Amino acid sequence: MDAHLKDRLIDIRRQIHAQPELGYEEEHTSSLVKQELDLLGIDYISNIAGTGVIASLTRGNGPCVAIRADMDALPMQEETGLPFASKVSGKMHACGHDLHTTMLIGAAALLKQTDFQGTIKLLFQPSEEGPSTDPEKKSGARRFVEAGHLDDVQAALGLHVDPSLPVGQISYAIGPALACTGFFTIEVKGKAAHAGASPQLGIDAVVIASQLVQAAQTIVSRHTPPMETAVLSFTKINGGVAPNVIADRVVLEGTIRALNLDVYEEVIGRLQKLGEGLGLIHQTDVIFDLYFSIPSVLNNGDVHGKLQRSLNGVFGQQNALEKIPLLAGEDFCYYSRKVPSMFYLLGAQDPLSPGYYLHHPKVIFNEQCIPLGASFLAQGAVELLEGFR
Repeated sequence: MDAHLKDRLIDIRRQIHAQPELGYEEEHTSSLVKQELDLLGIDYISNIAGTGVIASLTRGNGPCVAIRADMDALPMQEETGLPFASKVSGKMHACGHDLHTTMLIGAAALLKQTDFQGTIKLLFQPSEEGPSTDPEKKSGARRFVEAGHLDDVQAALGLHVDPSLPVGQISYAIGPALACTGFFTIEVKGKAAHAGASPQLGIDAVVIASQLVQAAQTIVSRHTPPMETAVLSFTKINGGVAPNVIADRVVLEGTIRALNLDVYEEVIGRLQKLGEGLGLIHQTDVIFDLYFSIPSVLNNGDVHGKLQRSLNGVFGQQNALEKIPLLAGEDFCYYSRKVPSMFYLLGAQDPLSPGYYLHHPKVIFNEQCIPLGASFLAQGAVELLEGFR
């Protein structure tokens, strides 16, 4: 990649970073993507799943592959102090999707000047971080797949920046690579009463909630096979109105993670039954709501094998590292369960941001990863076309 394109991409990234937008609200980002595609003379369709854009490059006859970037930010206040930090209060690109979008624009620019046979789709996807405002609680990738935009695709390729990995390295896992992920709420309904004079007249939602949290710890420790990976975490609890009033309502929130889909569904089922049982014992309602749920990302070894020339050319054989799966969620899972796919973690470590990881208000990503990511997406797409011919 020449210096002019690299500088241009860094400028684009900083524009996106300064104007973060949440899922299905990526109007500014989508407009910028379309502007860059227009300058490159690349055809696209827009307003996909609301703010999504899908560009296509076709040369002759051949298979079709897809490369993807997500565009949404997170609802958090940036604390990096960067000169191009978020100008939008309470919103930040703390997961690096601004870099992903920029890399895909860079890949488009490189592919425009590349010979190949077939079709490459560039998926600029909204709302990876969750369903956001979607009335059916569906993320952007799920919307893309259900609308048929991968029906003609033979393979898909994606990546995610990793601020714990040095620039110049890339990592991966084969098989289940990122976790099945669920977010839940549990509402415990109680009955208010005087906490000192007549507690027997109430139903104590705090006691029930505490019993639930404690009992739920055995779901993983005693009901999940020890060689399987699963996590059940309660992360938020709210309830009560005064120190002398029995709480009539407590709401718990948390997350469930597992690599194996069957294990994941078993954890969900046991948590739901636990709530139902406590409700029966205390003669009240315990309402479980799994309001967001996605399966694990499945990385395909054959697709990885077809990408060796690109990995070695961009990073060098010694810098493509096979690692253990990561219990983070990614809606790239919907692509990986539709077509053979690979999803990689791209080194983006910055010395100014020691120890800060994804979703941290002080995380800083090293922009030197942009040309590497763009080059790998472009070269990888062409190599997949050759591999699936």
